Parts: sequence; C-alpha cells; structure tokens
Amino acid sequence: MERTTDQKVYDGPPLPEEVTGKELDRSVLDQLRGLPEKLAARVARHLAAAGLLIDSEPETAYQHTLAARGRASRVGVVREACGEAAYAAGHFAEALSELRAAKRMSGTNAYLPMMADCERALGRPERALELAKNPSVKKLERAQQVEMTIVEAGARFDLGEVDGALRTLENAHVRSVAREPWVVRLRYAYADLLLKAGRRDEAIEWFHRTVAVDGEQLTDAAERLEELEAEQA
Repeated sequence: MERTTDQKVYDGPPLPEEVTGKELDRSVLDQLRGLPEKLAARVARHLAAAGLLIDSEPETAYQHTLAARGRASRVGVVREACGEAAYAAGHFAEALSELRAAKRMSGTNAYLPMMADCERALGRPERALELAKNPSVKKLERAQQVEMTIVEAGARFDLGEVDGALRTLENAHVRSVAREPWVVRLRYAYADLLLKAGRRDEAIEWFHRTVAVDGEQLTDAAERLEELEAEQA
C-alpha cells in the first residue's frame, strides 16, 4: 500500500547508516533523554542527518527535522532544529512558526535575529523592525546583535530608508579592526547595501575591506569583487 503524504513526512528521508545520532552535542542529547530510548535514538539520527545536510541539501535537512518533530514535537531543541532547517530551505513562514515555538519552550531570545529575517523575507519589514527594538536584543551575544543589525538595515532598505539603512550599519562598528566573523558579516552587508544604493566605488572599497578580514572565506566577497572590477576594466 502506498504511504500517504503525512506518513512519508513522518518517515523522513532515508537515514545514512553511518549517522548514529551520537554526532550531536551533549546538550542536545540531554534534551532527548526524556524520550523512550529507541525513540530518542531515532530522533537523534534525524537531527544529526539534518545537521550534516543543512548547508548542501537544506530541503532534505528540513525533511529530516520534520521527521524528528513528528516524534518529539514537545522537545525544544527539535523545534529549534526544524526552524533553522526551514529557514535554510527558504520556508520562512514555517521557520517563523517553529522558532516561535522553540522560543516559548526554551525561554531564550537567541532566535530573535532569525525570526526578524523571516518577517522581512515574508514582506513584513515593519515587523522585523519591531523585533529589532526588543530590549532583549541588547542581552544577546555580539555576533547575534550584529545579525539583528544586518536584518534591521535590510528592513529599512526595504522601506526605502536607504540612508537610514546605511547609518544602521555604520553605527554598528563596521570599521572595527577585529577579525571576528561578525566583522566579516557586517562589512559584507555594508558593501552589499552600498552597491544596492548605487554607490559602486564605495561598495568596491568595502568588498576589499571584507576580503581583508575574511580569511575563512565566510562570504563570496572575493568573487563579487572580482566581477565588479572586471566590469570596470
């Protein structure tokens, strides 16, 4: 008998034999201990598979998290994983719903930047700005604060506030001499926004500044810089 759509989602994609679930961080495994042993093992394998695939095959990763959610929807880390995978796969409404659920369960505000970006992706920049004003943002780690700042700038740009968007990034230590990943992300966002604003020469300068600190190649700044300079030649 052919399985229904719901049954297929519950089953999830095939689990690679080499994925045991033990690849997960201990804090994640601890949250699964309240489940029956076999069930916890199955959920862990789906979460581990999702983690391995989220960059290369985000849709498959999302399907793995749906299979985990079907078995453990009351576990916060499962809803978090489902939200992150949905976000990576471009399912922003679903991601927002899952991240809201994870936030309720865990009480953490770490999901706020991603939630704001989902609102923006859904064409609701005003809601993204509301989340950016949440007092809890100031208590987030620096990298998460920067992510929220980038989303805020993007939302302002969406609303036609080009100068305000650029000032938002300029006021976020875009000229920091640190070489942390958040500096890379901030400079890249600034360069990208300058280009969208038609300030091409300044954008090229800031793509150069991004490449200078992006030793891990976290962005495609080098490729974009090469294209821009080729167009000028």
